[in-house]
Amino acid sequence: MTESTVGTYTLVLELAAPATTEVGALGAHEFDAGVYAYTGSAFGPGGFARVDRHRELCAGERDARHWHVDYLLGHPDVTVEGVVRTADADVECAVSRALAGATEGEHAATERERIPEFGASDCDCASHLVYAADGAALRAAVERAHDDRT
Repeated sequence: MTESTVGTYTLVLELAAPATTEVGALGAHEFDAGVYAYTGSAFGPGGFARVDRHRELCAGERDARHWHVDYLLGHPDVTVEGVVRTADADVECAVSRALAGATEGEHAATERERIPEFGASDCDCASHLVYAADGAALRAAVERAHDDRT
């Protein structure tokens, strides 16, 4: 059986220091240091190869910016800490909404903050990028959000 090449993914990113960067048509954005989760879909040509492209951009091996997340990935203080995928399922918006806030039973310190309009120019979501001061809690929430949709 071959591995699926399309689906939904979430990049777990770490920003080592606060940064301000231009994000295409959204303009300048200030980002706090910490962990971010960006959720996207890979159903076009190349499928999950898009994730490899994101990693290459973050590593400085590419320059072209196509999506909002590319502007953040191009900042020198950003690293890709992990990727979670849900194969063959278009659950981008559902995962993004699930990551938008603390789930029932989580401590207030694990609350997450949406970055307004980021990555959501082609849907009705408030954002596809979420920040949390508690990186471990955000990483666990990403895993849960994808697991709940399989």
